[in-house]
Amino acid sequence: MQTQFFDNPEAILFTLARLFASEGATREVAVLTYSTPELIQIYYDNLDGGTAYYTLYLNVSLSLYPQLQDGMGLIEQAICDKAQVFLVKFHDCLNEVKIVPATTEDEQWREKAAAWLAGKVTNQGRVRSDNVAPLTENGLLFRSWAEIYLYRALKELGVSFAPLPVFVRGGDSYRRIEPDFFIIHNGIAMVVEVDGDTVHQETPAEAHDRTAMLQHEGVHIERVPASKCDSAEKAKIAAQRIMTTIDKYAK
Repeated sequence: MQTQFFDNPEAILFTLARLFASEGATREVAVLTYSTPELIQIYYDNLDGGTAYYTLYLNVSLSLYPQLQDGMGLIEQAICDKAQVFLVKFHDCLNEVKIVPATTEDEQWREKAAAWLAGKVTNQGRVRSDNVAPLTENGLLFRSWAEIYLYRALKELGVSFAPLPVFVRGGDSYRRIEPDFFIIHNGIAMVVEVDGDTVHQETPAEAHDRTAMLQHEGVHIERVPASKCDSAEKAKIAAQRIMTTIDKYAK
């Protein structure tokens, strides 16, 4: 006999994502949000009315899976441990959680693999494992759909920009940051951060500290709420406002 958890894992994954979000656990939230669950019974024990043991497989995209290599076991264990709270009144048992790459069909995979071997790959830096980018567009990585919509809008405007670039400051005070967008236009350099999506959130103080190394070098910082670019039309308006702001700085 199945429990409510195993009858409807989506509802539990949603709750787990909210619980992890309240703790600021971005990797766990990303895995739960951008995965397809697959529950497989691995064992059945007839004692005490019977207990079924399950493994929960979380199938993630090929763009997200490599970003989880550092500490994947800890992520799996954290999700498994937190899920136990839903099972205390049932006989069934969630034995383990495994994160696996989702299999996809692509008739052109051989051509794409050959292009990769030839060196035709993105030069976008690999994002930090504690703040993963689970989405892709045109072979580039993004952390939210709001970022993808803004990416499309900026591309339509013909502006020069880099999505999710990696900046490093060396020396004794080493820093590495990955702003959402870096735009260059009319001699002005601007970082645009999309704030308030469900995968990565931070306080204003944390946001300022993270971008200060570029701001101190004269880079302008513009923050755009995710709610202002969570659709194609909103993103076009946001992109126009960003360009208008840059033009004002250029005068």
